[in-house]
Amino acid sequence: MAGTQAVIIAHCVRCTPGNRPTIFAKFHRVHFGYKAARGMRIVRRMKSLALLLCLASPVLAQDSLKQSLAFHASFDSGFDADFSRGDKACVIKKGKDFVPCVANDDVKLLPDGGRFGGCLHYPKKGATRPQFSGVNILGYNEKSWSTTVSIWLRLTPDEDLEPGYCDPVQITGDDTKKGYIFLEFSKDETPRYFRYAVRPLFPIWNPTNVQWADIPFNQRPMVQVSKPPFTRDTWTHVAFTLSNINNKPGNPSASLYLNGKLQGRIENWDLTFGWDPASVALVLGASYVGHQDDLAIFDRALSDAEVEQIFKLDRGIASLR
Repeated sequence: MAGTQAVIIAHCVRCTPGNRPTIFAKFHRVHFGYKAARGMRIVRRMKSLALLLCLASPVLAQDSLKQSLAFHASFDSGFDADFSRGDKACVIKKGKDFVPCVANDDVKLLPDGGRFGGCLHYPKKGATRPQFSGVNILGYNEKSWSTTVSIWLRLTPDEDLEPGYCDPVQITGDDTKKGYIFLEFSKDETPRYFRYAVRPLFPIWNPTNVQWADIPFNQRPMVQVSKPPFTRDTWTHVAFTLSNINNKPGNPSASLYLNGKLQGRIENWDLTFGWDPASVALVLGASYVGHQDDLAIFDRALSDAEVEQIFKLDRGIASLR
């Protein structure tokens, strides 16, 4: 009997006389056809969801950058900032006082020469150093400080700069021995090196009290680029981050980017500063000869992907406002 049942079932599954599918074969085709169609619908829905996520991702990322933007100076129509959580005024130090920065022989405004609109132009090495108060902008604090600075530069360092160090951007406090942050073109190398240095309290980075130039490169708290891409024929984007400064257990670090690409990080250092928060400022153009444009500050350390994103903004930082 069991053998007979097996033969009957096998026969029904295969076909009936005349090669017509049996009810079992019809059920098999309908059932699994339904499952396949349902599976395809699920796949299509998943693809649609993935597409929506891909389209939404840049928008969400840009919204995050907008929320983190603390300062923007386009230099399109003046020295003062276009947007700031703090003071918009661009000033220069005159004796013990600060006065508004105005165009002079050392620094000028070019209405149409910038990466985006206008820009600053330093035709020669001079004493004018435009600066902005860091209060409510840079966000320096004694517990855990993070920020990002973005700027565009245009110069050919070996031809344009005069002898000596050049710092296109500095972050300063009330005393350089309490901390000092700067972008630097070196003075002795050809081609000139480009550096990003984060010098904490003096005894930390210089316990033997020697000159900065006498400390071996690998023993300085800095990122050094031996062949940077700067040229007066095109603009170069520079961004640097600070993460968890003054928070030794939080693994403080700092990163340098050129044209959206990471050049190196300052890590495994005690990056403890001693600044008075009210004294912190961002300073431009120390011994600099060339052009600067589209200065921006964010209230946190941006990720590698976010730095690349601001480098690629069609209208610069104005796209975020």
